[in-house]
Amino acid sequence: MYPLLFIIPLLALTSVHAQGVKPETLPPQADPKTYLGDVREAMTLQWPKNRTMNIVCHGHSVPSGYGKTPFVDTFNSYPYLLHHAIKEQYPYAVINVILTSKGGENSESGEKRFAKDVLAMHPDVVTIDYSLNDRGIGLARAEAAWRSMIAAAKQQGVKVLLLTPTPDERAKLDDPNDPLLQHAEQVRRLAQENGVGLVDSFAAFQAAIRSGKNLHDLMAIPNNPNRLGHDLVVKELLPWFVSPGTSSGESPSGALQGAPR
Repeated sequence: MYPLLFIIPLLALTSVHAQGVKPETLPPQADPKTYLGDVREAMTLQWPKNRTMNIVCHGHSVPSGYGKTPFVDTFNSYPYLLHHAIKEQYPYAVINVILTSKGGENSESGEKRFAKDVLAMHPDVVTIDYSLNDRGIGLARAEAAWRSMIAAAKQQGVKVLLLTPTPDERAKLDDPNDPLLQHAEQVRRLAQENGVGLVDSFAAFQAAIRSGKNLHDLMAIPNNPNRLGHDLVVKELLPWFVSPGTSSGESPSGALQGAPR
């Protein structure tokens, strides 16, 4: 039996060929050091040269901040924590982090309101996070919806960050045949094929578990992370927004500086 580290790259290569896309025709992989370079530069500007920057977080219950449903733990969710961490790095910036996410929604529903609810906000950056719920519609339908949203954002010059799913305690996180792993792999492939950013939340949770953490301790309920779980997502998001050589906002203890608990 091959270890998971060898299985995942093999699945990625297989899925590319299954789509009829030759690896040499793919756009360059988006680089966290450069992909949002114009956004970073704009956030360093001081008044009166600065402007309002909009980051829109689109998806389901996780970016919405749901903890133990129906409780919404806004200030311990990754959009808020990201906002706080970015402001630690860019004190002159006027930044909105706007939620257009909806609990219980899948990407097909999110795609239908993408223009009206997301692009209407004139975002500089859009994050997309739907894979947990996309298990209910399957890979093909989810792929079509994600591709539509990515294309619409790129057409308007909006930068896109795709998030692989946070875990579900009922999923088999080491089984390549588990639907959650399959959706995570599809998100990775979509990021590669479209030359947009990849925020691999799923891999971050896998790494945390390999390091000895108990998945249950990272979850508010079986399919929604708690504050510790959201911290893992922020640590994957923040390098896209922080210039190389700049502190990532992480303290020696591992907590995000300045973010209240």
